[in-house]
Amino acid sequence: MHHTLWHQRPDWFGVVGVPRLDDRSEQRMSYVTWQEGVNPFVIVELLSRGTEKEDLGDNTDEEKLPPQSGKTAGNGQVFESETKEEPPRKWDVYEQILRVPVYAVFSRYTNKLRVFELKGGHYQELELP
Repeated sequence: MHHTLWHQRPDWFGVVGVPRLDDRSEQRMSYVTWQEGVNPFVIVELLSRGTEKEDLGDNTDEEKLPPQSGKTAGNGQVFESETKEEPPRKWDVYEQILRVPVYAVFSRYTNKLRVFELKGGHYQELELP
C-alpha cells in the first residue's frame, strides 16, 4: 500500500467471496488486495525461463521475509517498511505477505505441475499422484 508501483501480477488467481464483476456490472480491470480486503486463495504461475527462479522461490541470494514483519492492514495483509528499496520477490509476497494458501506453478517445458500449500508460514510442496 505504501509502494503503489510495487506489484505482482500472477498469471492466474482465484479469490473466494468476491464478486467476479466490479460493482456487479463490469469486468474488473484490476484487483488490488488492499482495496478489496480479500487475498487470493490460489495463485498459478506459468513458468518461463526468465522468471522460473523467482516463481519457484529461489532465494539463495536473500533471506526470506520474517513472518508478521512490517505494518498490518485490516485484512491481515502485511506491508513492508517504506525504507526498503526493492520490492520483495513473488514467492515472498505470496507466502509471507499475502499468505496465499495454495500456490501452483506449471512448466510448459517439462509439462509438470507443482503445487505448494502454506503450512506453518512456509510453502511445502504437495506430492501429486
